[in-house]
Amino acid sequence: MTRREAVNRRRGVLLLAPTVLALGTLTVYPGVWVLWLSLQHRIPIFGVSRFAGLDNYAFLAIDSRFASAAATTIIFTVTSVALEVVLGVAAALAIHAQRGGRRVALSLLLLAWAMPAVVTAKLFEWLYHPTAGLLNVALGGHALNWLGDPHLALPAVVLADVWRTMPFVAVLCYARLLAIPAELYEAAQVDGAGRLATLVLITLPMLARILLVAILFRTLDALRAFDLMFVLTGGGPAGTTETITVYAYRALFQTLQLGFGSALGVVVFVLVMAVAWAYLKILRTSAVTA
Repeated sequence: MTRREAVNRRRGVLLLAPTVLALGTLTVYPGVWVLWLSLQHRIPIFGVSRFAGLDNYAFLAIDSRFASAAATTIIFTVTSVALEVVLGVAAALAIHAQRGGRRVALSLLLLAWAMPAVVTAKLFEWLYHPTAGLLNVALGGHALNWLGDPHLALPAVVLADVWRTMPFVAVLCYARLLAIPAELYEAAQVDGAGRLATLVLITLPMLARILLVAILFRTLDALRAFDLMFVLTGGGPAGTTETITVYAYRALFQTLQLGFGSALGVVVFVLVMAVAWAYLKILRTSAVTA
């Protein structure tokens, strides 16, 4: 290593030091502290504070409420992400097919995405009102209790999440559509390919990598979703919309079971990291085979 390279290396380390220090303070230290808390029985209101080992995790293995919350989390994630991908691709194709007004369409589409989740939740709370809600009025005045019926609450939350985050997928897909060479479609027309064949054989394969990225981000967000269902239903009725994050919030801040709530947080973290690792591995594999 030359003297110049050594100087540049020291300068790079010096410039990175504030960022590394900030990340360590804001992420690594809290993460380690939460992991340590998860190994304890700590309930400040009762003065309980003792080492528990893996007791909290052992209890999660037999906790029926945790099993229900995990199932709700998976159903919510899979359903919402699947709908967002299908509707997002459809919206991107529709905007791309327009000859004019694309900017207006994109602006209107982004309104939902730009809206804070709490505002979206309050908006849908009004839309779902049993007697005066616009949705029930549109359905002929039927007094459906969307947020109070155990069979309707989770689909109602999924619908609100899809409305809010589908534009994210649509914008990514639309940007990728603009980058597809027109010559590919011209060659397909010359070969006599119809619209369906063009969509299946050209458009969707060209969207595959960007869709994987969109699915990755949306899956991670959906697994950690909290504000939408908490404002709309509070995890009810009868726990039908209680996800792991809502369960963790109740344990941490409502019952002050800091150790048990931290264990739930660690489970969410491990789940998110596992999903991220799987998606990144798929992306890496697709990049090698491309």
